[in-house]
Amino acid sequence: MSFETVSQARCFGGTQFVYRHASRETNTPMRLAVFVPPQAERAKVPVVWFLSGLTCTEENFTVKAGAQRAASELGLMLIAPDTSPRGEGVPDDPEGAYDFGLGAGFYVDAVEAPWAKHYRMRSYIERELPDLIAENLPADMSRQGITGHSMGGHGALTIALRNPDRFKAVSAFAPIASPLNCPWGEKALSGYIGSDRSAWRDYDACALIEGGARLPDLLVDQGTADSFLDSQLKPQLLEEACARAGQPLTLRRQEGYDHSYFFIASFIEDHLRWHARRLGA
Repeated sequence: MSFETVSQARCFGGTQFVYRHASRETNTPMRLAVFVPPQAERAKVPVVWFLSGLTCTEENFTVKAGAQRAASELGLMLIAPDTSPRGEGVPDDPEGAYDFGLGAGFYVDAVEAPWAKHYRMRSYIERELPDLIAENLPADMSRQGITGHSMGGHGALTIALRNPDRFKAVSAFAPIASPLNCPWGEKALSGYIGSDRSAWRDYDACALIEGGARLPDLLVDQGTADSFLDSQLKPQLLEEACARAGQPLTLRRQEGYDHSYFFIASFIEDHLRWHARRLGA
Protein backbone atom coordinates (compact mmCIF):
# COMPACT_ATOMS: atom_id res chain seq x y z
CA MET A 1 0.00 0.00 0.00
CA SER A 2 1.28 3.46 -0.84
CA PHE A 3 0.68 6.92 0.55
CA GLU A 4 -1.44 9.52 -1.20
CA THR A 5 0.21 12.94 -1.08
CA VAL A 6 -2.16 15.56 0.34
CA SER A 7 0.39 18.39 0.28
CA GLN A 8 4.10 19.06 0.08
CA ALA A 9 6.28 22.12 0.60
CA ARG A 10 10.01 22.78 0.41
CA CYS A 11 11.34 23.50 3.89
CA PHE A 12 14.95 24.13 5.04
CA GLY A 13 16.27 22.19 2.07
CA GLY A 14 14.02 19.22 2.75
CA THR A 15 10.32 18.62 2.10
CA GLN A 16 7.35 18.72 4.44
CA PHE A 17 4.71 16.24 3.32
CA VAL A 18 1.21 15.42 4.48
CA TYR A 19 0.08 11.95 3.45
CA ARG A 20 -3.18 10.00 3.58
CA HIS A 21 -3.73 6.25 3.43
CA ALA A 22 -6.36 3.63 4.20
CA SER A 23 -5.62 1.96 7.52
CA ARG A 24 -6.39 -1.70 8.13
CA GLU A 25 -6.06 -1.20 11.90
CA THR A 26 -8.42 1.75 12.35
CA ASN A 27 -10.65 0.88 9.39
CA THR A 28 -10.53 4.54 8.37
CA PRO A 29 -8.45 6.88 6.24
CA MET A 30 -5.51 8.19 8.29
CA ARG A 31 -3.30 11.24 7.79
CA LEU A 32 0.28 11.83 8.88
CA ALA A 33 2.86 14.56 8.43
CA VAL A 34 6.41 13.63 7.40
CA PHE A 35 9.41 15.92 7.13
CA VAL A 36 12.06 14.43 4.85
CA PRO A 37 15.47 16.11 5.31
CA PRO A 38 17.83 16.83 2.40
CA GLN A 39 20.20 14.02 3.44
CA ALA A 40 17.52 11.53 2.34
CA GLU A 41 18.40 12.33 -1.28
CA ARG A 42 21.63 10.38 -0.76
CA ALA A 43 20.79 7.66 1.77
CA LYS A 44 18.18 6.45 4.21
CA VAL A 45 17.96 8.63 7.33
CA PRO A 46 17.06 8.00 10.98
CA VAL A 47 13.49 8.58 12.13
CA VAL A 48 12.02 10.49 15.07
CA TRP A 49 8.32 9.98 15.78
CA PHE A 50 6.30 12.75 17.45
CA LEU A 51 2.99 11.78 19.07
CA SER A 52 0.66 14.69 19.74
CA GLY A 53 -1.74 15.34 22.59
CA LEU A 54 -5.45 15.72 23.20
CA THR A 55 -7.46 17.56 20.50
CA CYS A 56 -4.48 17.58 18.11
CA THR A 57 -4.06 16.27 14.58
CA GLU A 58 -0.89 15.71 12.56
CA GLU A 59 -0.87 19.44 11.85
CA ASN A 60 -0.18 20.88 15.32
CA PHE A 61 3.40 19.72 15.69
CA THR A 62 4.14 20.33 12.02
CA VAL A 63 3.17 24.01 12.00
CA LYS A 64 3.79 25.06 15.62
CA ALA A 65 6.90 23.31 16.95
CA GLY A 66 9.48 24.75 14.54
CA ALA A 67 11.25 21.40 14.36
CA GLN A 68 12.15 21.28 10.66
CA ARG A 69 15.22 23.54 10.78
CA ALA A 70 17.05 21.39 13.33
CA ALA A 71 15.82 18.17 11.72
CA SER A 72 17.21 19.35 8.38
CA GLU A 73 20.60 20.12 9.92
CA LEU A 74 20.72 16.81 11.78
CA GLY A 75 19.36 14.65 8.95
CA LEU A 76 16.33 13.38 10.85
CA MET A 77 13.02 12.33 9.34
CA LEU A 78 10.10 13.56 11.49
CA ILE A 79 6.88 11.53 11.51
CA ALA A 80 3.77 13.02 13.14
CA PRO A 81 0.69 10.76 12.97
CA ASP A 82 -2.84 11.83 13.81
CA THR A 83 -4.06 11.20 17.37
CA SER A 84 -7.16 9.15 16.61
CA PRO A 85 -9.21 7.66 13.79
CA ARG A 86 -11.63 10.04 12.07
CA GLY A 87 -14.34 9.90 9.45
CA GLU A 88 -17.90 8.87 8.89
CA GLY A 89 -19.08 6.26 11.37
CA VAL A 90 -16.24 6.79 13.86
CA PRO A 91 -17.82 7.26 17.31
CA ASP A 92 -17.10 10.32 19.42
CA ASP A 93 -17.74 11.22 23.05
CA PRO A 94 -21.54 11.54 23.28
CA GLU A 95 -21.19 14.69 25.39
CA GLY A 96 -18.68 16.27 23.03
CA ALA A 97 -15.86 16.28 25.60
CA TYR A 98 -12.35 17.00 24.32
CA ASP A 99 -10.66 14.28 26.38
CA PHE A 100 -12.33 11.21 24.86
CA GLY A 101 -13.20 10.09 21.35
CA LEU A 102 -12.08 12.06 18.31
CA GLY A 103 -8.67 13.60 18.87
CA ALA A 104 -8.22 11.51 22.02
CA GLY A 105 -7.27 8.01 20.91
CA PHE A 106 -4.83 7.71 23.84
CA TYR A 107 -2.60 5.34 21.83
CA VAL A 108 -4.50 2.26 23.02
CA ASP A 109 -6.25 -0.64 21.32
CA ALA A 110 -9.83 -0.33 22.51
CA VAL A 111 -11.73 -3.49 23.44
CA GLU A 112 -15.03 -1.95 24.53
CA ALA A 113 -17.94 -1.21 22.17
CA PRO A 114 -18.40 0.99 20.20
CA TRP A 115 -14.72 1.99 20.24
CA ALA A 116 -13.04 -1.33 19.42
CA LYS A 117 -13.71 -1.26 15.66
CA HIS A 118 -11.76 1.96 14.99
CA TYR A 119 -9.79 3.02 18.07
CA ARG A 120 -6.65 0.92 17.55
CA MET A 121 -3.94 3.54 17.74
CA ARG A 122 -1.53 1.23 19.56
CA SER A 123 -1.45 -1.30 16.73
CA TYR A 124 -1.47 1.48 14.16
CA ILE A 125 1.69 3.07 15.61
CA GLU A 126 3.40 -0.13 16.69
CA ARG A 127 2.75 -2.34 13.65
CA GLU A 128 0.98 -0.87 10.64
CA LEU A 129 2.53 2.55 10.16
CA PRO A 130 6.19 1.49 10.61
CA ASP A 131 5.77 -1.04 7.81
CA LEU A 132 4.27 1.61 5.53
CA ILE A 133 7.06 4.06 6.35
CA ALA A 134 9.68 1.43 5.55
CA GLU A 135 7.98 0.56 2.24
CA ASN A 136 7.38 4.10 1.01
CA LEU A 137 10.00 6.45 2.44
CA PRO A 138 13.83 6.68 2.66
CA ALA A 139 13.76 5.83 6.37
CA ASP A 140 16.44 3.87 8.22
CA MET A 141 14.15 1.85 10.48
CA SER A 142 17.12 0.45 12.40
CA ARG A 143 17.54 3.95 13.86
CA GLN A 144 14.28 5.14 15.41
CA GLY A 145 13.51 7.54 18.23
CA ILE A 146 10.17 8.61 19.67
CA THR A 147 8.88 11.63 21.58
CA GLY A 148 5.52 13.24 22.24
CA HIS A 149 3.51 15.77 24.21
CA SER A 150 0.98 15.23 27.00
CA MET A 151 -1.26 12.35 25.86
CA GLY A 152 1.37 11.83 23.14
CA GLY A 153 4.10 11.83 25.78
CA HIS A 154 2.21 9.01 27.47
CA GLY A 155 2.03 7.28 24.10
CA ALA A 156 5.75 7.72 23.41
CA LEU A 157 6.77 6.36 26.82
CA THR A 158 4.47 3.34 26.81
CA ILE A 159 5.11 2.40 23.18
CA ALA A 160 8.87 2.61 23.74
CA LEU A 161 8.72 0.63 26.99
CA ARG A 162 6.76 -2.11 25.23
CA ASN A 163 9.15 -2.08 22.24
CA PRO A 164 12.62 -1.38 23.68
CA ASP A 165 14.43 -3.07 20.79
CA ARG A 166 12.84 -0.71 18.28
CA PHE A 167 13.68 2.66 19.80
CA LYS A 168 17.22 3.85 20.47
CA ALA A 169 16.10 7.23 21.86
CA VAL A 170 13.02 8.22 23.90
CA SER A 171 11.90 11.57 25.24
CA ALA A 172 8.70 13.40 26.17
CA PHE A 173 7.22 16.84 26.78
CA ALA A 174 4.87 17.09 29.77
CA PRO A 175 3.74 13.45 29.51
CA ILE A 176 0.78 11.99 31.35
CA ALA A 177 3.11 10.02 33.60
CA SER A 178 0.60 7.61 35.12
CA PRO A 179 -2.85 7.31 33.50
CA LEU A 180 -3.82 4.92 36.30
CA ASN A 181 -3.64 7.88 38.66
CA CYS A 182 -5.24 10.86 36.89
CA PRO A 183 -8.70 11.83 35.60
CA TRP A 184 -7.72 11.88 31.91
CA GLY A 185 -6.29 8.38 32.15
CA GLU A 186 -9.09 6.94 34.22
CA LYS A 187 -11.70 8.24 31.78
CA ALA A 188 -9.86 7.04 28.68
CA LEU A 189 -8.79 3.65 29.95
CA SER A 190 -12.13 2.77 31.52
CA GLY A 191 -13.95 3.82 28.37
CA TYR A 192 -11.67 2.10 25.87
CA ILE A 193 -10.38 -0.86 27.90
CA GLY A 194 -13.06 -1.51 30.53
CA SER A 195 -13.25 -1.54 34.32
CA ASP A 196 -10.46 -4.07 35.00
CA ARG A 197 -7.65 -1.81 36.16
CA SER A 198 -5.09 -4.60 35.82
CA ALA A 199 -5.61 -4.39 32.05
CA TRP A 200 -4.70 -0.70 32.17
CA ARG A 201 -1.14 -1.35 33.31
CA ASP A 202 0.05 -1.96 29.75
CA TYR A 203 -0.77 1.70 29.10
CA ASP A 204 0.92 3.25 32.12
CA ALA A 205 4.64 4.11 31.98
CA CYS A 206 5.10 3.86 35.73
CA ALA A 207 3.41 0.45 35.85
CA LEU A 208 5.48 -0.81 32.91
CA ILE A 209 8.70 0.28 34.61
CA GLU A 210 7.54 -1.32 37.85
CA GLY A 211 6.89 -4.51 35.86
CA GLY A 212 10.46 -4.62 34.55
CA ALA A 213 10.37 -2.68 31.28
CA ARG A 214 13.52 -0.63 30.70
CA LEU A 215 15.01 1.93 28.32
CA PRO A 216 18.67 2.93 27.94
CA ASP A 217 17.81 6.44 29.12
CA LEU A 218 14.95 8.91 29.06
CA LEU A 219 14.62 12.69 28.71
CA VAL A 220 11.51 14.52 29.97
CA ASP A 221 10.81 18.25 30.01
CA GLN A 222 8.02 19.62 32.19
CA GLY A 223 6.95 23.23 32.61
CA THR A 224 6.44 24.41 36.17
CA ALA A 225 3.58 26.74 35.13
CA ASP A 226 1.66 23.94 33.42
CA SER A 227 -1.98 24.13 34.54
CA PHE A 228 -2.27 20.32 34.31
CA LEU A 229 0.88 19.61 36.31
CA ASP A 230 -0.60 18.51 39.63
CA SER A 231 -3.96 17.15 38.51
CA GLN A 232 -3.11 15.19 35.36
CA LEU A 233 0.61 14.93 34.56
CA LYS A 234 2.24 14.09 37.92
CA PRO A 235 5.88 13.79 36.79
CA GLN A 236 6.91 12.96 40.34
CA LEU A 237 5.29 9.53 39.89
CA LEU A 238 7.55 8.82 36.91
CA GLU A 239 10.53 10.18 38.83
CA GLU A 240 9.78 7.88 41.77
CA ALA A 241 9.16 4.82 39.56
CA CYS A 242 12.45 5.35 37.73
CA ALA A 243 14.36 5.87 40.98
CA ARG A 244 12.99 2.65 42.46
CA ALA A 245 13.79 0.66 39.31
CA GLY A 246 17.18 2.20 38.52
CA GLN A 247 15.80 3.46 35.19
CA PRO A 248 17.94 6.38 33.96
CA LEU A 249 15.85 9.56 33.73
CA THR A 250 16.68 13.19 33.06
CA LEU A 251 13.65 15.17 34.24
CA ARG A 252 14.04 18.89 33.58
CA ARG A 253 11.55 21.16 35.32
CA GLN A 254 11.45 24.26 33.14
CA GLU A 255 10.63 27.30 35.25
CA GLY A 256 7.63 29.34 34.08
CA TYR A 257 6.73 27.25 31.03
CA ASP A 258 3.15 26.09 30.46
CA HIS A 259 1.53 23.26 28.47
CA SER A 260 1.44 25.02 25.10
CA TYR A 261 3.40 24.65 21.88
CA PHE A 262 5.45 27.67 22.96
CA PHE A 263 6.94 25.27 25.53
CA ILE A 264 7.54 22.57 22.93
CA ALA A 265 9.07 25.04 20.46
CA SER A 266 11.46 26.26 23.17
CA PHE A 267 13.01 22.83 23.75
CA ILE A 268 12.38 20.79 20.58
CA GLU A 269 15.90 21.44 19.29
CA ASP A 270 17.36 20.10 22.55
CA HIS A 271 15.32 16.94 22.13
CA LEU A 272 16.21 16.46 18.47
CA ARG A 273 19.92 16.86 19.21
CA TRP A 274 19.55 14.39 22.09
CA HIS A 275 17.89 11.92 19.69
CA ALA A 276 20.45 12.53 16.95
CA ARG A 277 23.35 11.61 19.24
CA ARG A 278 21.71 8.31 20.13
CA LEU A 279 20.69 7.55 16.55
CA GLY A 280 24.12 8.23 15.14
CA ALA A 281 22.88 11.09 12.99
